[in-house]
Amino acid sequence: MSEEFLSVIDHRWSCRGFQSVPLEEDTIWKLLRAMLRAPSAGNVQPWHFYVVTNESAKRGLTEAAHGQGFVSQAPVVIVVCVVPSRAEEGYSERGKNLYCIQDTAAAVENLLLAAEALGLGTCWVGAFDEAHAGKVLGIPPERRPVAIIPVGKPASPKEKSRRLPEETVLTWVR
Repeated sequence: MSEEFLSVIDHRWSCRGFQSVPLEEDTIWKLLRAMLRAPSAGNVQPWHFYVVTNESAKRGLTEAAHGQGFVSQAPVVIVVCVVPSRAEEGYSERGKNLYCIQDTAAAVENLLLAAEALGLGTCWVGAFDEAHAGKVLGIPPERRPVAIIPVGKPASPKEKSRRLPEETVLTWVR
């Protein structure tokens, strides 16, 4: 594993302030390709991504996210939805209730790491009203929004996030 890749993982952080600089479409596509390459159970890819650059829609997503203003401050906001029926076809209830969530989490992590590698900031927003976000974007009922990810150039220097001590979160079973 390359040291450069490990550095990307080590330096990723939750950015809550963005410059008002638009992202180039080529950059957005690099991020989307990273998401689309995420693993999924049975390769069913039970996701749908909304790429939001419309200012009114971003303001609506800020409202859905309980007023977290940095959401609409970002030049691009990606709303990640699960499509449970795709996972249910191959994996029944476990696919519908668990695998599709795990799969979209993998796609989000790919996005976060790709953004870091490109010098961009992101924040994984899970605190939001799903119904409100769905209404803002006209999301059909078969898609469930599970994450809102604002993306852009950070407005301030990176902040190193606090990590719990390893002995608190790791157990070796040898």
